[in-house]
Amino acid sequence: MPEIKDPENTIIMTLKDGDVIIQLLPDVAPGHVARMKELARAGAYDNVCFHRVIDGFMAQTGDVANGNMEKDFNIRRAGTGGSDMPDLKAEFSKIPHARGSIGAARSSNPDSANSQFFINFKDNDFLNGQYTVYGQVISGMDHVDAITRGEPPMNPDRMISVKVAADV
Repeated sequence: MPEIKDPENTIIMTLKDGDVIIQLLPDVAPGHVARMKELARAGAYDNVCFHRVIDGFMAQTGDVANGNMEKDFNIRRAGTGGSDMPDLKAEFSKIPHARGSIGAARSSNPDSANSQFFINFKDNDFLNGQYTVYGQVISGMDHVDAITRGEPPMNPDRMISVKVAADV
């Protein structure tokens, strides 16, 4: 595991194959970072599936309303919800959608991101300036690469747990 320089702004996401360490970018997207930490601290991301995983593109997760595989789970509803908190204003920046970057999933409305996010499998420059980037995988990208593909996957993988490193 890499040295964690800022535990308050680092996420430890446990997947079936191991931990993924995400460095959050509070100076770039403070609202999105605060939301992810709030949901992680509430345990809302635990057991939430990866409902949209496109080879060569990205893995999407974070539907805390409909994606929890331990609570009334229906894969067809996963990806249609968010949290009970208000949607977030877009925080676009010059940070590229590079391999391992964390992007805020949203509808066609730029200010509709809530709890869902995606991890880019490769550099996806066509997303630059259109979706908020608020984190970067610094360790464990091989575990992200191993997530089961599908829209939705027949047997989806899940985030077993998501914690703020300062709390571990």
